[in-house]
Amino acid sequence: MSDINIRDLTKEFDDVTAVDNIDLDVKNGEFLVLVGPSGCGKSTTLRMIAGLEDITSGELRIGDRRVNDLEPKERSIAMVFQNYALYPHMTGAENMKFGMKSVSDYTSEEIDQRVRDAADILDIPELLERRPSELSGGERQRVAIGRAIVREPDVFLLDEPLSNLDAKLRVQMRAELLQLHRELDATTLYVTHDQTEAMTLGDRVAVLNDGEIEQVDPPQMLYDFPDTRFVAEFIGSPAMNIVPVELTGGDEPYARHEHFELSLPNPELFTERPDSAYFGVRPEDISLADNVAGEAETFEAEVSVTEPLGESLLIHCLLGDDELHVKAEARSEIDPGDTIELQVDEERLHVFNDAGDAIYHSSPRGASTSDTVETQVEP
Repeated sequence: MSDINIRDLTKEFDDVTAVDNIDLDVKNGEFLVLVGPSGCGKSTTLRMIAGLEDITSGELRIGDRRVNDLEPKERSIAMVFQNYALYPHMTGAENMKFGMKSVSDYTSEEIDQRVRDAADILDIPELLERRPSELSGGERQRVAIGRAIVREPDVFLLDEPLSNLDAKLRVQMRAELLQLHRELDATTLYVTHDQTEAMTLGDRVAVLNDGEIEQVDPPQMLYDFPDTRFVAEFIGSPAMNIVPVELTGGDEPYARHEHFELSLPNPELFTERPDSAYFGVRPEDISLADNVAGEAETFEAEVSVTEPLGESLLIHCLLGDDELHVKAEARSEIDPGDTIELQVDEERLHVFNDAGDAIYHSSPRGASTSDTVETQVEP
């Protein structure tokens, strides 16, 4: 296996810059996920690594080789596509070994054995003699992954491989991909627009926006300490609440809104102190203040909509012209039109400047502030 090193990588299509001068390192054996909205440049980045798109500028290294000008078959990569890319007239086994003769010196017998070994890893021996038309979506994807395994590449590249599957099968396939990565210990770069996939699969996650990398960190770090307002709002479902505030109070700062004034502990954690900013708090870090102690800071909000989610109740509140989302216990007796009293977890507060950069987290970066990521993102 090999690491991937990207420096100043740029891709331009006429007057459009799809990937803008990015730096990224994928460690040997790491599972790194590129996540972002449609059109952010993540698939273009993957295709440049695969050799399917020319690089406008920058340097790309796989292991100790500079691969900018190498053909795809010379890069020791294997790619799994969203649409499976299986030949309809070939069996599963024929698809898995297709092209092996041109990229290796293996004999036919050795290639057949590698196909059988890959099928055993994926538990799909019964699919080897079937054609794609006889396979379900999940079975086609397993065959496509098997084709990648047969090549024993230095790097696996996966481009939205689960997006065509139904929700239940996506959950199953995520677990299978994690198990496969543990078995193969393979350097893997995985592209998705689905933040749930990113958070559950990645050793680290790189968030892309408009062709630029916003942040690269382990999933929990992304969730608890977003570097930018974009990351804060993109990662997590429902998204982090963001409302405009004034910063007041001198040595004991407060976030002041028309409908609340909340103290901001650990003021030494501010990197700058503008007069106006944006206050952020996640829905699960706001609680109903029915039984809080008298010293707790609370504020009121009007309920506009409630959404029962099974394990919790999502409450949409109005704070003047701003909206606030609150996650409460599932059996909370709250109805639209009610006025409720709320309090925030002071260890989980965030402030962003007008440029969208994080200038304050109320806990030191790296402190554990969430139980698990998986409880905060939708399956």
